[in-house]
Amino acid sequence: MYREQIKPRSANVIEHYDTPNMTYPDSSQMKRITAIKHVWGLGDRYYKLAHKHYGQTKLWWLIAWFNKAPTESHLSTGQVIMIPTPLEAALSYMRNAK
Repeated sequence: MYREQIKPRSANVIEHYDTPNMTYPDSSQMKRITAIKHVWGLGDRYYKLAHKHYGQTKLWWLIAWFNKAPTESHLSTGQVIMIPTPLEAALSYMRNAK
């Protein structure tokens, strides 16, 4: 299977990445996070919210992770989700996860 994928692309290797072991912030860490409430609406997307609140669409996964809803299809219109801020605090908890 790999040969079929590598040869047409003129690649020598396929690089696999480990999935990080991320833990949810504990209660003391949650006290340092200010979460902005957002009511999920028609047309909402994680990447749009990440751009609005963080200035970077690529941080969509942080909102998904924080709300324990990996994709938009896990949410319903009218559901309240939380946007973790400040960004640096939320990311630092992720980096320190073991």
